[in-house]
Amino acid sequence: MNPFADFGIALVHPWWLLLLLLVPVLAYLKGRKGGAPTVVFSSTEPLRALGGRAQSRAGQFLTGLLYLALALLIIALARPQKGTTLSSVEASGVDILLALDVSGSMKAEDFTIGGRPASRISVVKKVTEEFIARRPNDRIGIIAFAGRPYLVSPLTLDHQWLLQNMDRVQIGLVEDGTAIGSAIAMAANRLRGDKVAKSRVLILLTDGDNNAGRISPPTAAEAAKAVGARIYAIGAGSDGVARIPAGRNFMGMVQYQQVEPLNAEGLKEIARIGDGQFFRATDTRSLEAIYAQIDKLEKSTFEAKQYRQYRDLFPGFLGAGALLLLVQTVLGQTIWRRLP
Repeated sequence: MNPFADFGIALVHPWWLLLLLLVPVLAYLKGRKGGAPTVVFSSTEPLRALGGRAQSRAGQFLTGLLYLALALLIIALARPQKGTTLSSVEASGVDILLALDVSGSMKAEDFTIGGRPASRISVVKKVTEEFIARRPNDRIGIIAFAGRPYLVSPLTLDHQWLLQNMDRVQIGLVEDGTAIGSAIAMAANRLRGDKVAKSRVLILLTDGDNNAGRISPPTAAEAAKAVGARIYAIGAGSDGVARIPAGRNFMGMVQYQQVEPLNAEGLKEIARIGDGQFFRATDTRSLEAIYAQIDKLEKSTFEAKQYRQYRDLFPGFLGAGALLLLVQTVLGQTIWRRLP
């Protein structure tokens, strides 16, 4: 029973409000009895009819003040409080860095979106965004790499800002190539910087073999393991021969070139060193299943806490009720005083 709940007001002793039901009862009984006469006669017979009439306006005003003061005092007994709820969510302690291949071979259209052919990079971005949306309590960062790696977003809990930066995951922003070792090394350095994280995860997604950079993938994987990062390696691309558009000939026809095959054994070695797993994504559905499996493997543990801060309002109601009683008494004993 709290008529003030919509205003964010709580009542410590709400049952005192039942006394408010007595206020209209008293008003009704007072109205039937009529007001006290302003002039006293030795015989009340001539004024018998006046006894049942309503009080004067002054008398009604004074009575109204009395009832209002009584209502405010009853509300004060219920002890109203203004509450504010503060919520805080402790981060899960899982830091996830996504290292995404944006080399030229990621333009190969051997994946599908909505039943239509789509490039590997477009599918990877779509599925990655869905993965990010499923982990709102993790700090996630993104590194893209081709001939060299570049930072798309540092580790952050602001996933809306993170998704906005997915536009920077594009083919052609840096020189072509597949610098897997350099990408892992950059990821390890980023993950090393946080000493609070309870778990560090690197998800490496590529469709080729390391052919650029100065750091070998096994050496970089050892560095990642040293900072406590677990590596999940995903090899993307169909099992057959894949081709990518390579421009048009003099007749305007699209020309294709064959892409380098995936080095599955190399990715398996990276995952083994990083105490993780290797996955093979040959189409859109299998890539979605892989991300879902990683999502289950890396469970987030977070704790939501709520705090309530209250400010007592009953002194205001008590003071207002007492003030109205004082005003009613002063007016009744001065300008609207009854004649003796």
